[in-house]
Amino acid sequence: MANHPPITLYNKPGCPWCVDAIAYLKRLGFTFEIVDVRADPNAFREMQELSGQTCAPTMTVGDLVLADFDTDELQTFLDEHGITA
Repeated sequence: MANHPPITLYNKPGCPWCVDAIAYLKRLGFTFEIVDVRADPNAFREMQELSGQTCAPTMTVGDLVLADFDTDELQTFLDEHGITA
């Protein structure tokens, strides 16, 4: 069982960093919700409010937010917060 709140990944389909983030989280065995911010204007605004910017990927884990990241930054975030699958 996971040791963290639900994960939400705000995604822009076709974005190479988003594709990498999804593949990386899946490879590590995480379960998460993917939100397409291009298809849902409300989700885009929500991502913007949470992160203060418009870049994807943006990920939330409970109250924690990681915005505009690559897989190295993602791993650092997971390690710093003790988040495991």
